[in-house]
Amino acid sequence: MSGVHGDVDLGHTVAGWTGCVIGLAGFSAVGLAMCAAWAPGLWLGAGVILCAGLVTWALHLAGWGKPSGPRPAGRRDWRVKDPMTGHRDCLACRLAGRA
Repeated sequence: MSGVHGDVDLGHTVAGWTGCVIGLAGFSAVGLAMCAAWAPGLWLGAGVILCAGLVTWALHLAGWGKPSGPRPAGRRDWRVKDPMTGHRDCLACRLAGRA
């Protein structure tokens, strides 16, 4: 099944996986709060979703994300830390003032 996508960089990184897990927890909390008709739970879940974005951004800026575009084959493992030499076309880096 590994040949389905060919030789591409799907962007599996610590920042990406962490953000997905936290975001999934937030969306699950919102869903449970909706089923329970508990309004504060909706806000708590929305806060967790917001935190997912912020944590992902912080991890990206710490070097655990990836630049835009494909990486060399030897640097595609999700545990490889990015040297953070600057990501010219990266929105997250531009928002942080790193151009």
